[in-house]
Amino acid sequence: MNMETTEKKPRGKRGQGCIYQPKGSRNYWIKFSVNGSTIQQSAETESRREALDKLKAEILKHANGDAVAAGRVTVDDLYSVLLTDYRINQKALWWAELNWNKHLKPLFGGMQAKNVGTDTLSRYIESRRKENAANGSINRELSLLQRAFMLGYESQPRKVARPLRFHRLAESKPRQGFIEQKQYDTLAANCSDLFMRAMLALAYSFGFRKGELLSLKVSDVDLFAGTIRLRDSKNGEPRKVALTEDAKNLLAACVAGKSAEHAVFTRGKGTKPVADFRATWAALCCRAGLGQMICKGCSKPVEHGSKCENCPGRKRLKYRGLLF
Repeated sequence: MNMETTEKKPRGKRGQGCIYQPKGSRNYWIKFSVNGSTIQQSAETESRREALDKLKAEILKHANGDAVAAGRVTVDDLYSVLLTDYRINQKALWWAELNWNKHLKPLFGGMQAKNVGTDTLSRYIESRRKENAANGSINRELSLLQRAFMLGYESQPRKVARPLRFHRLAESKPRQGFIEQKQYDTLAANCSDLFMRAMLALAYSFGFRKGELLSLKVSDVDLFAGTIRLRDSKNGEPRKVALTEDAKNLLAACVAGKSAEHAVFTRGKGTKPVADFRATWAALCCRAGLGQMICKGCSKPVEHGSKCENCPGRKRLKYRGLLF
């Protein structure tokens, strides 16, 4: 009988698994059971001793909860876990979804998680820099991806063998303060959008961050007590703030006719949350004389109502305002 084409029957003590050689295979395979399910996989070695060591190591991994779930886990699967975590912990779900659909998905969508490494991350950074994305934006996008991998690593059974790590890009120093009283008065006088006017008042009076403002729900506003509750503050702890009379009046107008679960800041009379207000903010700054027009072709300033002299015929201009 030809031993090279004959499968060697698995042998081993009950409950301890076994090793064997399938027909036509030079490598040994291992076989064991976990919670009633049989697991078989290649030991990737022709050595009987190494195959036995592989068997013992895999059984130990499953016993300690360190084994990776079988099957092809994609980045989409991991990011789905992240979104579920955001829903459960009432974090800014819209922001995580926006970054996935707009930035991360074009490269990582459909990719197997095991194929994400240094080269892949470098390609993503290069791609985002071609779109003139700031280092801070890229860091926060990759931090979402990193968190998705960590949740997959911490799940039982594990979805990935190891967490994802990346070297954070250098960011510019944080700004000192927001705006001066005179600038605030000028901006308020030129602001025609209710949501933008209210956000301006809260940011100026209390130093609220953009993420804190956009995540506010109607249920967070108590007009009778004159307070507002931040569920997701910078230190992770909820906090309550007493409103100024101006802020209270503006918020009263913002929440009028809305249900408790609706977002405080919406455009017009709708209930769809404001997700990106950069264009509105930049246009306001320009109307108030605190911003400038930038040519998209050469990124040089252009006077309001004028054309770029460096790019004849090009009419694509954008606003640039103060940092918010």
